[in-house]
Amino acid sequence: MKKIRKAVFPVAGLGTRFLPATKAVPKEMLTVIDRPVIQWVVDEAREAGIEHFIFVTGRNKGVIEDHFDRQFELEETLRRRGKTQALEMLERDLPQAGQTSFTRQQEPKGLGHAVWCARELTGEEPFALLLPDMLIQGRPGCLKQMIDVYEQTGGNIIAVEEVHPEEVHKYGSVGMGRTQGDKAFQITSMVEKPDPGKEPSNLIISGRYILQPEIFDHLARQKPGAGGEIQITDAMIALLESGQDFWGVKYEGETYDCGSKLGFLSANIAFGLADGHLGPMLHDILGQIFKPGRAAPAAGGMHGNLREKVERILSRTAA
Repeated sequence: MKKIRKAVFPVAGLGTRFLPATKAVPKEMLTVIDRPVIQWVVDEAREAGIEHFIFVTGRNKGVIEDHFDRQFELEETLRRRGKTQALEMLERDLPQAGQTSFTRQQEPKGLGHAVWCARELTGEEPFALLLPDMLIQGRPGCLKQMIDVYEQTGGNIIAVEEVHPEEVHKYGSVGMGRTQGDKAFQITSMVEKPDPGKEPSNLIISGRYILQPEIFDHLARQKPGAGGEIQITDAMIALLESGQDFWGVKYEGETYDCGSKLGFLSANIAFGLADGHLGPMLHDILGQIFKPGRAAPAAGGMHGNLREKVERILSRTAA
């Protein structure tokens, strides 16, 4: 069994749901508290022991590469001004020399195609795949939990979470086989956006994967699927049908879809509440804004959904 040393981050998306903010700033560089979304996801990978970070980029994404590089003028200014804490934070977040690689996806052909673009950098090794839109708050991180399972089972690993049955049709769903411990189970089937009533379970794929290199053989000949794009789920189904083992991990943690405005706002609230300095103050502010009986501002349907999410986050924090 080979160690998981490399992780792929598909960051070529246009971020159209966040226009005009993403007209000049990549959506992966929008901040949750004081860190870009991509930094949170890279930190999750680093905690899991990842040694090589592979970014599949597109046009106008150069700022992501700059973020994971040194900025000598900034560092020297901080040093002269005695800002040692800020300087140490930048040093801590910076990958070591040679640990990052960047490759281009010249056309938006889907997630499967983006992963295929990383094939020369991953080589003949299993690798982790982390979708930057999906921010997962957990201790230990989601990928660390997955690697712990991988070290027992080998094969391919998919992070899954349980949703209400009426929501399953929006996602990829998996079928359950025999269990491995209290977190993992063998995946018997996968269906991308199943028709209502035909879903194999209410467990959905959550944007974290460990994949064997044979996935590239299937991606190389994969035909466009949903949305006219090359889908990673279609290639995984083909790999499963070829006889490779797939395991699902019901990880401990909360997922925030930062590709949506509501998920992005929820992530800022959840991570803000978890911050040792900001958390207590933010809790008091949210308690005033969302206190029972207070009329909701005229902000359309999203405010109601946000109220529900905030109330759930606050109840978890209190617990």
